[in-house]
Amino acid sequence: MESRIKARKEVVFQVFTRLFGNTNTTNKPWGTLEENGVGKFSDFSDKALKEIKDLGVTYIWYTGVPHHDVITDYSVYGISNDDPDIVKGRAGSPYAVKDYYNVNPDLAEDPKNRLAEFKDLISRTHRTGLKVLIDIVPNHVARNYEGGSTPEGHEPFGASDDKTNEYKRDNNFYYIPSQTFKVPEWRNGYLPLGGEDHVLADGKFMEDPAKWTGNGSRMAQPDMNDWYETVKINYGVRPDGSYDFDRLPEGFEFKKYPEHYEFWSTKSVPSSWVKFKDIALYWIAKGVDGFRFDMAEMVPVEFWSYMNSHIKMSNPEAFLLAEVYNPGLYRDYIFKGKMDYLYDKVEMYDSLKHIMQGHGWTDHIPVVKKNLSDIEHHMLHFLENHDEQRIASPDFAGDAQRGKPAMVVSATISTSPTMIYFGQEVGEPGKENAGFGQPSRTSIFDYIGVPHHQRWVNDKKFDGGQLSNEEKALRNFYKTLLNFTIGSEALMGNYKDIHYYNREHTENYNHRVLSYARWSAKEKLVIVSNFDANDTYGFELKIPEDLISMWLLKDGVYLMRDQLTSNKELKLIVEDGLGKMDVKIKSLESFIFKLELD
Repeated sequence: MESRIKARKEVVFQVFTRLFGNTNTTNKPWGTLEENGVGKFSDFSDKALKEIKDLGVTYIWYTGVPHHDVITDYSVYGISNDDPDIVKGRAGSPYAVKDYYNVNPDLAEDPKNRLAEFKDLISRTHRTGLKVLIDIVPNHVARNYEGGSTPEGHEPFGASDDKTNEYKRDNNFYYIPSQTFKVPEWRNGYLPLGGEDHVLADGKFMEDPAKWTGNGSRMAQPDMNDWYETVKINYGVRPDGSYDFDRLPEGFEFKKYPEHYEFWSTKSVPSSWVKFKDIALYWIAKGVDGFRFDMAEMVPVEFWSYMNSHIKMSNPEAFLLAEVYNPGLYRDYIFKGKMDYLYDKVEMYDSLKHIMQGHGWTDHIPVVKKNLSDIEHHMLHFLENHDEQRIASPDFAGDAQRGKPAMVVSATISTSPTMIYFGQEVGEPGKENAGFGQPSRTSIFDYIGVPHHQRWVNDKKFDGGQLSNEEKALRNFYKTLLNFTIGSEALMGNYKDIHYYNREHTENYNHRVLSYARWSAKEKLVIVSNFDANDTYGFELKIPEDLISMWLLKDGVYLMRDQLTSNKELKLIVEDGLGKMDVKIKSLESFIFKLELD
């Protein structure tokens, strides 16, 4: 299997672009852009970007950049209005893309120059020493996709489709012949825009014939819980699930991307494959350094082999991150599909969340680590993103402090990249009722302010001037941790669980605590975290004989210095080949003990 391990830890800072610089605090449910405000590309000033980089970040994922449906009227700029009956929220879903060759007009100071403003942001970001990721949403596009900025010589999705057939290989969409689309039947009091009068909110949207919906619904009238704002892209998968394209030969998971590229160069592929490949290469040419691929597992792995090998031939360093939630598909999408990274949600995130909520035992974490050991570098770790609940929300942990031990474990237990979501580092709870959807997640559908984050923005000084002392301390914790991880050689090296050894051999050590070792030739670490929200524990942590032997330590006394605080030091006493450290660890506290070598 080819090795694609990076030389150092990467840290991705996911930011919801239209929310980042918004200082408006009105937060009216279903509020307009004028009422609730909106952030701009220009809010990512040199100062803001420097502060993000100084947090310990290496990549920024600017979420919601491609031009998606919005309700704000931009017709004066030649942009058609979008219909609230097929748009979620007033600001629209970033995953209902209307034009892949342009950017969201909300984000520009001057919407007619919006693409130039984004290119300026790419340049500013690079100048700061950060790299840029944006979304590509391959499974579906907005129901009213137009592709108004599609370059000459290319066609928008669906432009040449034969709409008389449910399926043809080179149709971009699936159709329901002889049936017209019907807007979902709304339930539970829901109405588009909260029931506000709008000229287009009439319960109708013309689509004849109707298309399949993004989540696969084949009904001309999808359910309101379907992804009704989107339509599914056809990748040459017939309605019966069989494939209408060449399959990768056996053993191709062992081959590198140039061989995948060469394989596809002699094959005829479906039209949708070519269109998405061209879109990705367009953005690579603009300076984008990689992509986050939405719901990648809903698209055949062969397409990813084709797409990603083309991207890598253009930019071998491109950072390719995919949303895949089926563990049974992980290895196919990494090795056959040539993904660099997948979300480690179903294994690591779900396990840590359970423990943070006070339910699970830390005993499960080493098991998760072991199960993914062959692909651990490719499994990106996170505790928040736009799809998940905020740690501080009552439905998750109710307290941002509970995220601290989990963050240390998430960021240090493997060689994988780490991702944080803007506002996570200051304890954002996501309490706002923005309109579409429910609190506990910061809204991605409406114009809204993000209060804790806004206190850090501090009227665009980006200095945390309005943060409470607790919020400042939390951000400093993240800053210290993340900066340590991106500079640590040991975190790209070896791992050994010492948790189970201590569970068997150490008095007062228990299932609320976790410990393990990470090391390289020059750096040796012992990491200990206490997930208990109430209790302090004291115990004599054991460093097993085999690890002491691997570290080439003789009997004697060694100094261990914590990398998360400036003044915490412990003695490691090695006696008869066994190491012992007298640890006292407070509730929600973590240590990254580094062996001080002469």
